[in-house]
Amino acid sequence: MTLKAKATAICDALDERYPDAVCSLQYEKPYELMIATRLSAQCTDARVNIVTKTLFQQYPTLESFANADLAELEDAVRPCGFYRSKAKSIQEMSRRLLDVYGGVLPDTIEELLTLPGIGRKTANLLLGDVYHKPAVVTDTHCIRIAGRLGLTKNHRPELVEEDLRVILPPTRSSRFCHQIVWFGRDICRARNPLCNECPLAKYCVDPSFQKIPKKEAAGVSE
Repeated sequence: MTLKAKATAICDALDERYPDAVCSLQYEKPYELMIATRLSAQCTDARVNIVTKTLFQQYPTLESFANADLAELEDAVRPCGFYRSKAKSIQEMSRRLLDVYGGVLPDTIEELLTLPGIGRKTANLLLGDVYHKPAVVTDTHCIRIAGRLGLTKNHRPELVEEDLRVILPPTRSSRFCHQIVWFGRDICRARNPLCNECPLAKYCVDPSFQKIPKKEAAGVSE
């Protein structure tokens, strides 16, 4: 089986297991997703959603973020951690979005990367979720699981992204990344993965998986 065929088969299995997988961050406007992703660094999506529920009411427009009192904005995002740097970049990205792009989130990764606080992971998330373009979000779940499944031998996010872009069906790559997050939380955990319940067990190349009798692994026939 080629890597492309393997990646497609994995996408099929994930579609069956997680047909409704979407981004866990809650938002209504494109720039709100941009802000939520900045807050999610070193913070759980659940906590970000609690904070943004109030934050987006307190600052209902992009202009209100751009013109916010920085100390007040810092206080509003404090529960997400690293609040000073996050508040600063949120204000700066809001101002650049207004000044350079007329308040419209750009639809290319090159332009998104010019926004303060936006890296490749966030840029890909925005491309996939807002514009439904092919995107590969290489978060910790994606990097770990892609390695376990033998889809990449790399660990650096940008290299994993390059590897996956070559083998994932472009129209499914963004959904795949959301499904991998759900799968990573549900089954393929960093510690104590539930290998006996894994629907992707037959594709796994992790040496630790070899300790589990094949007949006990879900989806694997002798």
